[in-house]
Amino acid sequence: MHWQDLVFTAGTIIFAVALIPSVLGKDKPALATSLSTGLVLVVFCFTYASLSLWFSAISVLATASMWLIMAWQKYKQKSER
Repeated sequence: MHWQDLVFTAGTIIFAVALIPSVLGKDKPALATSLSTGLVLVVFCFTYASLSLWFSAISVLATASMWLIMAWQKYKQKSER
């Protein structure tokens, strides 16, 4: 295991935990922000995996999923109006 994998994983887990209130709360970031962030993080996931940084890849995928969930939630909020 590379030390960089641990650093990226720890940082990404902190970001994921920080997103929990936004995922569970009523207020959501802008759709374009959530969607673009989620998609870029999916690309990072594949990049980390290609470098065999497996813990980083998994933790980034979890964070990307949270951003994409918020994008879906914002989309649903807009379509209900």
